[in-house]
Amino acid sequence: MTGADNPLLGSWRLVRWEIAYADGRARTLPYGADAQGLIVYSGDGFMSACIARAGRRRLSSDSVRTAPEAERLAAFESYFHYAGPYTLRRGGDLPTGLQVVHRVEMALNPNFVGSEQVRDVAFDEHGVLTLSADDTVPGSAVVRHHRLVWRRASA
Repeated sequence: MTGADNPLLGSWRLVRWEIAYADGRARTLPYGADAQGLIVYSGDGFMSACIARAGRRRLSSDSVRTAPEAERLAAFESYFHYAGPYTLRRGGDLPTGLQVVHRVEMALNPNFVGSEQVRDVAFDEHGVLTLSADDTVPGSAVVRHHRLVWRRASA
């Protein structure tokens, strides 16, 4: 896919990840107001996304394998990652006219592997990218709306 065919091509830095809830509860920021993230869409059809809580604590060990269990758990809970091939869908029947489908081959959370993560794609007048999707709060019927805002990365 060329840049003309693929407006996602390249690297993007996270601005904000916000979740709104259909039951009216307060919006949440899963990794905090200063979360950091990077999503990369390659021209050969692969993507990789990672998001982390800012200020993550370093492990007390040089190796994650020998770090205390509580530190390993904190590291897992403060970081999100998945990667795999992606495709674009276009059509007037889609909420924003464009969707990206991430086919997860690798993930920090093993339950993501084999899943398809579908995101509605929108750009504002400044080229800021918003990826959004709905799901339900685990263990409930409450719908939540994820909205991830990204800006083009620069070195």
